[in-house]
Parts: sequence; C-alpha cells; structure tokens
Amino acid sequence: MNISFVPFTVIWALLAIVVLALLVYRKLVSSKEEETLHLADATEANHQAVIGHKLEWIDRWGKLLTVVAVVYGVLLAAAYTYHVWLSMGANGA
Repeated sequence: MNISFVPFTVIWALLAIVVLALLVYRKLVSSKEEETLHLADATEANHQAVIGHKLEWIDRWGKLLTVVAVVYGVLLAAAYTYHVWLSMGANGA
C-alpha cells in the first residue's frame, strides 16, 4: 500500500510556519512594551494594557499551536516509520 505523506508534511510545515510567525509577531509587539509601569499618565497606562492583552493572546495561541505542531509532527513521524517498516517487511517476505 502506497501512501503519500507529502500533504501531511505540508500541513505540518504550515503549522510550523504559523508558530514561527507568531514568534516574530510577539517579538515585534513586545519591542513596543516599556518595562516601567506608568500610573500617572492614563494614555500610557491604556497603551500598556493594550500591549499586555495582545501579548496574552499571542502567548495563548502560540503555546496551543506549538503543542499541536509537536504532537502532529511526532504522530506523522511515527506513521511514516510504521509505513516504512511495513513496506520493508512486505518486500522481504
């Protein structure tokens, strides 16, 4: 039985690219963040709150998609290894 793993590998690669894009986006957003907490200036406080919410959103999705990409990659590698093992057994018999 011949199975093409190319579509599954492309899906995994796209997941990895999305995770990397989120990493770059987080780096860009966090570069605008100041380490000093501004309490007197309401505009700065709001700006910091907006950046904080963006970072929380990015972190949540980044962690989730990273776990999905790793689990999908491990399952894909296991399926490919099993497929090769079966095909080698069928050719040897």
